[in-house]
Amino acid sequence: MQDFKHLTNKKRFSASSFLPSRKSASRNAFKRLDEPPPRKKRLRFLLPLIAALLVAYPVLSLLLSGRPAVSSVREEAHPGTLSLRDLDTYGAFRVAAGAFPTARAEGGRLVASLAGGGTVVYAINEEVQERVKDVLARFQVPYGVFVAMEPRSGRILAMVAHSSVLPGWEQQAFYGIYPMASLFKIITATAALEQGKVSPDTVIPFRGGLYSESSRHWSDLPKRGAQEMDLTTAMGKSVNPVFGRLACDVAGRDSVLRCAERFGFNHALLPGTPVLPSKAEHPSTDDDLRLMGAGLGREVKISPLHAAVLMATVANGGTMLAPSLADEIRDPSGKVAYTHQPRPLRTVTTAEVSSQLTRMLSTTVTTGTSRRAFHDRNGRPKLADVSIAAKTGSINGTDPEGHYSWFAAYAPTDNPQIALAALVINQDKWKIKASYVGEQALEAFFK
Repeated sequence: MQDFKHLTNKKRFSASSFLPSRKSASRNAFKRLDEPPPRKKRLRFLLPLIAALLVAYPVLSLLLSGRPAVSSVREEAHPGTLSLRDLDTYGAFRVAAGAFPTARAEGGRLVASLAGGGTVVYAINEEVQERVKDVLARFQVPYGVFVAMEPRSGRILAMVAHSSVLPGWEQQAFYGIYPMASLFKIITATAALEQGKVSPDTVIPFRGGLYSESSRHWSDLPKRGAQEMDLTTAMGKSVNPVFGRLACDVAGRDSVLRCAERFGFNHALLPGTPVLPSKAEHPSTDDDLRLMGAGLGREVKISPLHAAVLMATVANGGTMLAPSLADEIRDPSGKVAYTHQPRPLRTVTTAEVSSQLTRMLSTTVTTGTSRRAFHDRNGRPKLADVSIAAKTGSINGTDPEGHYSWFAAYAPTDNPQIALAALVINQDKWKIKASYVGEQALEAFFK
């Protein structure tokens, strides 16, 4: 095993060019005030004539052509209205997202009617959708969001939101951005693994508690008695000092930021859709970089939809696919106007690094932060036949106010069929966290 104990610490215009000359000003001063210039006299007759023609044009056009006159101003399509020119990947998502709140079960599929005629057919998995909907409502979570997708196709398999506090919040909950918390450790690990300086077995010495937030001291190792932990165990247990050191002392600021950009931060994931761009502000100091690397950067924010895409990217060997909400869209006559086709967006990392990340993330449900949610009271795994790679996150936030609990995962690890992200925002008292929502979703999917 590698040991990192050695790591330390235009042309300008003059205003005078727009003013009349002194000579012309003098001449104009002697003109009678009640005598309009010849040009103004002509305009007195022309302007009413022009106005009359403009008013009469639509009527004349209608009489001559037999058709209503067409306005020269293009009207924006009503949200959800079917327009063939919109039906590329992004346009189809926008249309499907606009119609999603009115979706209904029909013939074993989830469908929605469009305002201008036509139908959206979704790829929603009914078992997962209904299980998550029931869990969020039954436990009356203040705010909860869940998104699942198929890693190799980009099809969205479930999309559920609920609020017992603020009705209507759930309409845009999938697309808004929230503090990412320790999910960012995946990006930190990717940036470090890509450089070849560390592996999942690398041991990192550190100072402070596992969940310390005092990043100033993480790299100031004592001469004796420093704690140490391998990266795989540290990922499962979400150890802050280890990933703070990994970001600052191993990967470096530029590498971490470039990696975040490849994962889709700081630019639109789906241009022209309701999905807000996730953001990762540049850390100005080493201390800020350590906090970011550990998932404590409060200005690092992501949408639940993007979080599911991130997990699907790792599950898909490092290739990011555009998420697709519509399986197909039919025009008013019933003809299929759009059919989903997988659309790769970019290669984020290598298959080798993705495999290493899978190994590290697999400890979260076996010995790490989600062990309790995935085992019964006797310690037996609830999904014994399914290998799961996962990451949790936990942080306080203000919009909405509360404690943010994340769970993101994909499974099975050897042949991923589902990737998901759950976010539960609790307040003073809580009944469930995001790990429980994730476990219930996976149970519904596989059982």
